[in-house]
Amino acid sequence: MSPVDDVVRSRPEVFLAARTDAEIEGDRRAAQGPLAGLRLAVKNNVDVAGFVTTAACPAYASDPAEADAPAVARLRGAGATVVGVTNLDQFATGLVGQRSPYGGVRDARRPDFVSGGSSSGPAVAVALGAADIAIGTDTAGSGRVPAAFQGLVGIKPTLGVVSTEGVVPACPSWDAVTIMARDVDTADAATAAMAGGPGTRAWPANVPLAAPEHARIAVPAELPAMAAGWAEAFDAVVQRFRDGGVAVEPIEFGPFLEAARLLYDGALVAEGTPRSVSSSTATPRSSIRRSERS
Repeated sequence: MSPVDDVVRSRPEVFLAARTDAEIEGDRRAAQGPLAGLRLAVKNNVDVAGFVTTAACPAYASDPAEADAPAVARLRGAGATVVGVTNLDQFATGLVGQRSPYGGVRDARRPDFVSGGSSSGPAVAVALGAADIAIGTDTAGSGRVPAAFQGLVGIKPTLGVVSTEGVVPACPSWDAVTIMARDVDTADAATAAMAGGPGTRAWPANVPLAAPEHARIAVPAELPAMAAGWAEAFDAVVQRFRDGGVAVEPIEFGPFLEAARLLYDGALVAEGTPRSVSSSTATPRSSIRRSERS
């Protein structure tokens, strides 16, 4: 049984639709490019030709996409093979992976724990070995949080470097297409392959890409109230950084929390509301077809 088949059968909440093994292996054998042979899972708020884009909302589902989103097309052009489209928190609004009518996505290693979201399906697909890389989206953590929960590398590129065309918007001013992988080199190669194309911008020439000579990490000077076990775990991680020679610098964390509230409690979140509301109240023209392999 292939890894994709295994996940489709044992964890049906992960993939909303998957290709057959014959289709996947045929494309992998013919693939050329820096990502040749790598299996790609795609969050189902990003268009993939031939698949229905639902954003985890049955009423939003329409006809299958006629073309790949540019991010998907560029990865395919670099040799990656799409294996299927995955579940997510509805309209990419959530950080736990449980807000989907297609079922909450469970943690890969501990199924009684949440997976993280909103890119829950992509993260778990990679963590379970059904994909080597996955496309997610990230507005305020939706790609990085599930990657962290699943022990993966998650990269959110600088806004504008990767095209968001063909992506169901959550908050267009902040939306980004992200990559997840099991190691840094693969994640970096996939991100480089996605970057560029129409509607994107080049890296500014003055962006420092090299690591600083001495590593530094900021930690909140005062933590909010939390259970003793959590506080102890946090302190232990900070100490590991110190032991590794990293300079630990306490900072005032309040301004960062205020900035986060601008996104969740302010006008920015309204950017994605009109399309989401109108779509969620519409009569569905078709429904997504799950893989028939059972």
